[in-house]
Amino acid sequence: MSELALVFFLLVVLLVLLGAGIWVAFSLMAVGMVGMALFTEAPLGDVLATTIWGHSNSWALAALPLFIWMGEILFRSKLSEDMFVGLSPWMNRLPGRLLHVNIFGCGVFAAVSGSSAATAATIGKLSIPELSKRGYPEQMMIGTLAGSATLGLLIPPSIILIVYGVATEQSIARLFVAGVLPGILLVVLFVGYVMIWSLLNREKLPVENEYFTFREKLHRSRRLIPVILLIVGVIGSIYAGIASPTDAAAVGVVLALVLSWQSNSLNRETFIAGLLGATKTSCMIAFILAGAAFLTISMGFTGIPKLLALWIGSLGLSTYELLAALTIFFVILGCFLDGISVVVLTTSVVMPMVQQAGIDPLWFGIFIVIVVEMSQITPPVGFNLFVLQALTGRNILVIAKAALPFFLLMFVALAAIVVFPEIVTWIPNNM
Repeated sequence: MSELALVFFLLVVLLVLLGAGIWVAFSLMAVGMVGMALFTEAPLGDVLATTIWGHSNSWALAALPLFIWMGEILFRSKLSEDMFVGLSPWMNRLPGRLLHVNIFGCGVFAAVSGSSAATAATIGKLSIPELSKRGYPEQMMIGTLAGSATLGLLIPPSIILIVYGVATEQSIARLFVAGVLPGILLVVLFVGYVMIWSLLNREKLPVENEYFTFREKLHRSRRLIPVILLIVGVIGSIYAGIASPTDAAAVGVVLALVLSWQSNSLNRETFIAGLLGATKTSCMIAFILAGAAFLTISMGFTGIPKLLALWIGSLGLSTYELLAALTIFFVILGCFLDGISVVVLTTSVVMPMVQQAGIDPLWFGIFIVIVVEMSQITPPVGFNLFVLQALTGRNILVIAKAALPFFLLMFVALAAIVVFPEIVTWIPNNM
């Protein structure tokens, strides 16, 4: 059987398993087992056992449940309310006014949760009723939330960057700092779009009669201090080289518990709920990573990645052409799978192609995360769309239409890091 026929056969097996509702982790393991059993002489049982144990027993992976737990604690705290009260006085004079609270609120919460869905749900629960009451246009209200919530995938501590780092053996700390400038770029693009739209559609925005003196703004912003301290404590310790991502995650959990306790949000019920939520999510991701690791090893035994890399190389594609093809591939795949599944499903096959083309794996990690961000607001399985549908009760196509301009802005950011890769690599290379 030729390599292309083998790839097609295994892809069909995977699609059949996923279509039948089999868990992603089981599907990945099953495809790896089929590939090894039919096309290699390797000892299947030994490889399966050692691979799953070896990739589950990873110190870098310990940061994952800690960051997830931190996000779960903050999700159940009054953090989002504090952010709205602290940010809103500064937005009143900007074109677009309180629509910017969605963008900056999502950016801040993304920096302490690492989850796109948690960011959309947390900020949306507070801002949607408040902005609706004030008469802001629904399309922009939903669009800014849908687009900005995806920052949870990029701004550290990003769960998906941890998954990519573990799957590709890249430094998680370097990936975190590499996501900073692209994250800021996206925030600037979103804010710029809202300002331009607002200047062209003044009649669609409500009149804000509230006026705050500079002293009043500072007084209300005091509620942002705990959030800023948490960000500095977690991210700053990584940037300064004081702590590893795992150590910083532990610090983040402690600080999140303190903040939740100080805001009277921490009780026995919320503590247990957050712990169970983090355990379920962490087990799911770790199980998927174990399945993906076995699939990667089994593909190595079959020789498929190397053959595909050679085949791609024989096509004579330029770097830009390869990236364009991968962008289309990832966006389509992301229409049907969540971001973490996209990353773990593709790394074993895609990374040899990327390395063959001379693309920096660190840079490619940020590239793939931005593409996965785009797929989060693409129907039919855009996770952020589902979250906003539950919050607003609107049809998912209405929400997708509202999110379309922000999808296009992400594409602009993607083009920017392709043309100017230093946006991603400058901070990691100058730490």
